[in-house]
Amino acid sequence: MNYISLFGPRVYHRFSCRVVVARKLSDGCFGGNRGENGDGSIEEPISESSDFDPILKEYGLLENESHPQEQFSARRSFFENVRSCTIRILEILQQDEPGFDAKAALDELDIKVSGIIVREVLFEILKIVSYGNKMQCAKLGFKFFVWSGQQENYKHTADAYHLMMKIFANCEEFKAMWRLLDEMIEKGYPTTARTFNILICTCGQAGLARKVVERFIKSKTFNFRPFKHSYNAILLSLLVVKQYKLIEWLYQQMLAEGYLQDILTYNIMMCAKYRLGKLDQFHRLLDEMGRSGFSPDFHTYNLLLHVLGKGDKPLAALNLLNHMKEEGFEPRVLHFTTLIDGLSRAGNMEACKYFFDEMIKYDCLPDVVCYTVMITGYIVAGELEKALELFDVMVTDGQLPNVFTYNSVIRGLCMAGKFEEACSMLKEMESRGVNPNFTVYSTLVSYLRNAGKLSEAHEVIRQMVEKGQYAHLLSNLKRHRRC
Repeated sequence: MNYISLFGPRVYHRFSCRVVVARKLSDGCFGGNRGENGDGSIEEPISESSDFDPILKEYGLLENESHPQEQFSARRSFFENVRSCTIRILEILQQDEPGFDAKAALDELDIKVSGIIVREVLFEILKIVSYGNKMQCAKLGFKFFVWSGQQENYKHTADAYHLMMKIFANCEEFKAMWRLLDEMIEKGYPTTARTFNILICTCGQAGLARKVVERFIKSKTFNFRPFKHSYNAILLSLLVVKQYKLIEWLYQQMLAEGYLQDILTYNIMMCAKYRLGKLDQFHRLLDEMGRSGFSPDFHTYNLLLHVLGKGDKPLAALNLLNHMKEEGFEPRVLHFTTLIDGLSRAGNMEACKYFFDEMIKYDCLPDVVCYTVMITGYIVAGELEKALELFDVMVTDGQLPNVFTYNSVIRGLCMAGKFEEACSMLKEMESRGVNPNFTVYSTLVSYLRNAGKLSEAHEVIRQMVEKGQYAHLLSNLKRHRRC
């Protein structure tokens, strides 16, 4: 079947090649998984959830299933002990200086090292890496990594290696990162898509991306079970870091090696071709996919909806949504969000509002990302009042605004000259536990300075510095003043 016929002849040709969706479409959108499963992300700190039941069983804390109160107390005690050990270890590491024997001090703690403790300590070190302390963080992280790896009845996991590699990457200790990878391979650990992601994210900007890819192609240890073959894992990783030209090169290598495409391969390649603006090749891949016997899946539809949205084709998008239902695919929040994002970038907020309301008919409730996309669309269109109304509806519906939502609203208020309200919004987000990122501060400072409100801009910077955030980026704010 020619799937392009669903939307009319060659409706894509006038579309922009750039796709930047508010939701990170490439993170899991084309079949990837989280954490260890290929997106390069670092898992969150421990929480009292069933994810740790195997660990609790190992420690004999889940043997009596008939007494939930005792089980809860045991679980809580376990997690409190992990947190206590983590704090004590970090206190020792922070004392490290010439003349201080950190190894001996750690030995004196008499802590039974486990995978979960190692993960927590490394994660905490990773969180505090900044421009000013990166050398120290790399040193302390590796010192703990070596010490813990020497403890009795403990062996580092691949996750521990990944965390340490990530610390080295963030600290710009690239040679140390590669040495750790070599050690990991020598000891027989599998190099997965997550391993590759850490390396490609680090080396891509340094112009070493192709060398990294070639190394992994030749490595027999690269294996990732959820994928049909390792090429798909690498292609997906490259999509995450927007290495579209490298995707084209690797795709040709894959075909030359005799590997066949599957639906994931086609989805990745179509996305890459679209973002490179190679629309003829996009169409050919879509046709080829159908001729090869592959029907569109959720991710194919998601990409097509964004293409139609960016092309300001709401009627064709509606037809595609109906076709999805006929084919047994119930559109999800992600599909509507993707479509709305594309339409908002095309400037058609009327169509955005229609599909936002239409979601309810499909039993889809808008989430924080969808609300943020709508609010941002209204801000860009100069419709601040509608954006603020939707912001209030969002909060009433129980959706907590995130840092991107607040940044859009603050930008809109600044554009309208409502600086007092913008500063109040900054305080509100902090009171709700949403930490401003540098973009929020930069947006507010830039608009205040352009409006001649230098004292207010200075106050925002002072608050940022007092909280110890983004000190290494202060020079960026100073450049705004010179402009």
